[in-house]
Amino acid sequence: MTDTTALKPLLSAPSPLRLSPLDHLLAAVDTALRTSLGTHSASRLCPQPDVVDTTPLSPTEQREAAALMRVNHVGEVCAQALYASQALGTRDPLLRAQFAEAAREETDHLAWTEQRLRELGGRTSLLNPLWYAGAFGIGLIAAKAGDAISLGFVVETERQVEAHLNSHLDRLAPHDHASRAIVAQMRDDEVAHANAALQAGGAPLPAPVKGLMTLAAKVMTTVAHRI
Repeated sequence: MTDTTALKPLLSAPSPLRLSPLDHLLAAVDTALRTSLGTHSASRLCPQPDVVDTTPLSPTEQREAAALMRVNHVGEVCAQALYASQALGTRDPLLRAQFAEAAREETDHLAWTEQRLRELGGRTSLLNPLWYAGAFGIGLIAAKAGDAISLGFVVETERQVEAHLNSHLDRLAPHDHASRAIVAQMRDDEVAHANAALQAGGAPLPAPVKGLMTLAAKVMTTVAHRI
């Protein structure tokens, strides 16, 4: 018979992959601080324009592009908060992994918009911690409503973001190819996230909830455009 005495400490030790609720909470706080106050590195190269155009942006076009990129950066701060809170709220490890993967792709968007803001002489929103906190609370409410509703919330959020990014492509200067390449790739990624959430079982949200989400997004984009 094999002597398992030496193995008892290993057999009784907790798995390093089994995180406690406190561990998840501390990780969420760490993510909040890094997202709202830190700088970010992308795992993918920043999208580059297909067209080489040396036409300079006018001061007005540059200011508008910087404002739109700041709005997009805030949107990505909120996306990180939503995915972090929804990952915290679900008990499904596969769904938690899906949220984490989407958040990693959204980190690329944070890095790209930060880089473009620097190139345009702009800055990120001064209210990023507030945006993160608000989005985190909303995401946690959605998660507590059940996985189907939580996924449905992702679908609707990403659909609204897609429309919002399309409107930015209309507002950016036609020759601002650098900004347009970033926004176009962000939009394509958001569409993929929405489709993944739908395929995972996202439930349609009631019309009043969609309306409130639209109103909240309008407030955020209007304020972030300036602050």
